[in-house]
Amino acid sequence: MPPAAALQQLGTDAELGLSAEDAARRLTVHGPNTLPEPSTRPYWAIFLRQLRSPLIAILGVAAGLALAMGHLGDAAVIVVVVLINGLLGSLQEGRAERSMAALRQLAAVQVRVWRDGAEQLAPAHAMVPGDVLLLAAGDAVAADARLLEAVRLQVAEAALTGESVPVTKTVAAVPEASALADRHCMLHAGTLVTAGRARALVVATGRHTEIGRIAGLTQRAQEPPTPLEQRLERFGRALTLAALGLFALVMALGLWRDMPLAEVLMVAISQMVSMVPEGLPVAMTIALAVGMQRMAARGAIIRRLAAVETLGSTTVICSDKTGTLTRNEMTVVALWLPGDTGGQRLQVQGSGYAPQGTLLAADGPVQATALPDLHALLRAAVLCNDAQLLPPADGAVWRIVGDPTEGALLTLAAKAGLDVDTTRAATRRLAEQPFDADTQRMATLHPGPDGRAQWLVKGSPEAVLRLCGAERPATLQAARAQAEALAGQALRVLALAVIDAVDPQAPSAVDDSDLVARGRLLGLVGQIDPPREAAPAAVAACQAAGIRPVMVTGDHKLTGLAIARTLGIAGPDDRAVDGPELERMGEAELLDALPAIAVFARVQPAQKLRIVEALQARGEVVAMTGDGVNDAPALARADVGVAMGRSGTEVAKSAARIVITDDDFATLVHAVAQGRVVYANLKKVILYLFATSVDEVILLLLCLVAGLPLPLVAVQILWINIVTEGTLTVNLVMDPADGDEMRRAPTARDEALFDRRMLLRAALMALSAAAVAFVWFQWRLGVGIALEQARTEVFTLVALTQWFNMLSCRSATASVFSRRALHNRWLAAGLGLSVVLQAAVLYLPAMNALFHTVPLDGSTLPVLLALAALVLGVEEARKRLMRR
Repeated sequence: MPPAAALQQLGTDAELGLSAEDAARRLTVHGPNTLPEPSTRPYWAIFLRQLRSPLIAILGVAAGLALAMGHLGDAAVIVVVVLINGLLGSLQEGRAERSMAALRQLAAVQVRVWRDGAEQLAPAHAMVPGDVLLLAAGDAVAADARLLEAVRLQVAEAALTGESVPVTKTVAAVPEASALADRHCMLHAGTLVTAGRARALVVATGRHTEIGRIAGLTQRAQEPPTPLEQRLERFGRALTLAALGLFALVMALGLWRDMPLAEVLMVAISQMVSMVPEGLPVAMTIALAVGMQRMAARGAIIRRLAAVETLGSTTVICSDKTGTLTRNEMTVVALWLPGDTGGQRLQVQGSGYAPQGTLLAADGPVQATALPDLHALLRAAVLCNDAQLLPPADGAVWRIVGDPTEGALLTLAAKAGLDVDTTRAATRRLAEQPFDADTQRMATLHPGPDGRAQWLVKGSPEAVLRLCGAERPATLQAARAQAEALAGQALRVLALAVIDAVDPQAPSAVDDSDLVARGRLLGLVGQIDPPREAAPAAVAACQAAGIRPVMVTGDHKLTGLAIARTLGIAGPDDRAVDGPELERMGEAELLDALPAIAVFARVQPAQKLRIVEALQARGEVVAMTGDGVNDAPALARADVGVAMGRSGTEVAKSAARIVITDDDFATLVHAVAQGRVVYANLKKVILYLFATSVDEVILLLLCLVAGLPLPLVAVQILWINIVTEGTLTVNLVMDPADGDEMRRAPTARDEALFDRRMLLRAALMALSAAAVAFVWFQWRLGVGIALEQARTEVFTLVALTQWFNMLSCRSATASVFSRRALHNRWLAAGLGLSVVLQAAVLYLPAMNALFHTVPLDGSTLPVLLALAALVLGVEEARKRLMRR
């Protein structure tokens, strides 16, 4: 609608605004300008959510059974493990509540509003449809509003639309079907005015604004279970069936041997408890926490522990372009000056806003003072410019105030030796025509070198070249060809021209009809938001690791595709799809097209959510990066939402599981590698715990079938499961990286946590350990030694075999005698502690009484050590065969 129609529809007087009474009445009708309050969960509900893991449920059942049978120590330790795991998990919860709280903070500001014919300050939550907002540079927009008046107005909408530069706003109406980024007559809540001033009519508040719709999407975006959680659930179900089967088997064997029912039941329950790796939940939590600390040291802050492992399983990374793959600093990299022989092309070195770099012609470096045409171009770029270039302060970097495109022009002039401040001070601005989206140009009036006034014009090549009728057709043709060539290199192209003023006394009356055929072209400027230095290598590392990067950008799709090809994200046959194209695609068509789409350009928040869900429907584990309000729903729905720490809004950070502090894609790739290290270490722990649990079960079953006494008493089983394993598993998760993590394929979402290869390794280790212990126990009883002595020896032998198994679990192929075995000092310390504790339980009288042990003489220990080493030898032989 035109402004007058919008005012009429909302019943607002443009001169008076709403009255206080009318505003209060509308507030009761429309409600406050806030987002809906989410229902908060009590702390006990958050804690109970942590107990839904099948493994935790098994431990709970085991604790109950142990308590019922009088195993108080075992039950107490298991309960403590469950409580610690639940408390740690609870600290990571509440992400959705924090996300909504961050969204609500956007409205917690004071705004200037025109009411009762005067300017007033009012809280943002009191805004109602029909209010007239007054806005200036630096103001946050508190509600969705239709522009009534705009003077050189520019608004930063990157947080909402993904546009990398501020958008120029105008009052003229746009088609109703325009995309959000193209609604130049609208302002939206959550955006920021960067230049100019405006009056705007509030048309939507609260949940009815664009940001309100995004908040609703964020609420509805249910967080999927992580691959680790899914694998643990499957592992827990299998473990439950195995424990129940073992319970039934022991009961059957005991009754077959005519053992008393109470004794059989006690043995069966102790066996069932032995099957449960009590240390796994704690080891898993510590492994993830260690990964979190290592990632934090590399600039990735983890907001939920499970995201560490999930990131290591990622198969697709949907990455924002601006600031993540690129530097978010516009930089001039090419110039073209018109001339008689087709013009002159110059290259510009350096990146960012620091005026460091040189201009290179075909015959070497050039300075503005040595080339009059270049000096004229740079003078126009400095004067027809509203930005400021600020030098470093307190060790900071060069920065700009204003439009990044204009800031890059000031940096260009400084690189060429032109003093920006002196040039501006010596040449005052007489008048100006602000940039207009319709004319696609800006013009400023200044005194010329001969004293006559001149218009300096900059804008799109099409708009500026229309004014350059004074140029020869050959020059214009060459300029158009150069503009197309620069655009084909993913550069944003500006043209600059000079026009003698027709009437310097009435500059505001000048329009296109006065300027056409009078302009002289000064040249073309090609700018780019340069890729980060580490981005191409990081993209290549992703692809080598079986991860497909996909670019999601607010820029034009051709620009995005060109940059994606430069970075290696897109190949020759890959394509780019923008928001309107995506909207026309059906679900089946999108699923079929996804493998060939490398760039999604100018997509809406709901479309980003659709992209994530479509990739997940294809079985992908999706990491989504983002920094704006518009990214929050997709960040919440992705398997791993990754927010940018520097440029990211609080909404994005709250919706994400990981925050990258330096906004660098390479940091994310490092985090992926660390996630794979964590998952590999978790599998080592699971292998170790399973092998050591199963060997006890096999040993006890063999003795039961053979009619021998129980080789271990319950308190000794408890010691092995908690102390011997506990001193090693916690340190096993500290293993360093193998170095080939990013040359492995991602872990499939449906891959078992305990796969067939691990099962075969565990079976080999458990069978060899159980066989050695069983043969020794049977032989020692046969030669007539006391049962307590034989049990002590078996107890020590089982501990020794577990130490050797721990060393074997560190690698599926590398020998424990390789140099890598010395890299984990934590594990060496844990092994030393375990040796000391085992010695205490053997030689301290109080421990002897508690654990039913007797001291072993010096001649027995070397024999037991040699027997335990057989287990290591079996695994070393298997590894050597694998290496061959």
